[in-house]
Amino acid sequence: MGDDAPHLPPDPPAAEDMQLTDVLQAMADPNRLQMLTVLGDDQWHSCGLDNWGLDLQKSTVSHHLRTLREAGLVEYRLRGRNKDARLRRDIVESRFPGLLDGVLNSA
Repeated sequence: MGDDAPHLPPDPPAAEDMQLTDVLQAMADPNRLQMLTVLGDDQWHSCGLDNWGLDLQKSTVSHHLRTLREAGLVEYRLRGRNKDARLRRDIVESRFPGLLDGVLNSA
């Protein structure tokens, strides 16, 4: 019998391990930029399809969230059987001062 409960992926990279090229590449996609805009309120958001204002498949949303996490921009938490995401604003700001606000204010 399989376990269909959600699992948290590995933690995002520590601030000192974040690479500017990875962060910029993650931000460059219009769908991921939209997701970052939603996450810009610094609240936890469900990783479900209805949360992002995008017409994408579940697997595509998961891919974009994974890309954002691997770049160090978001973190996850489990809430029952659901997964939530939140912007790592303090971490990103400590590593790349002003970058996140500049991008989000321009989006």
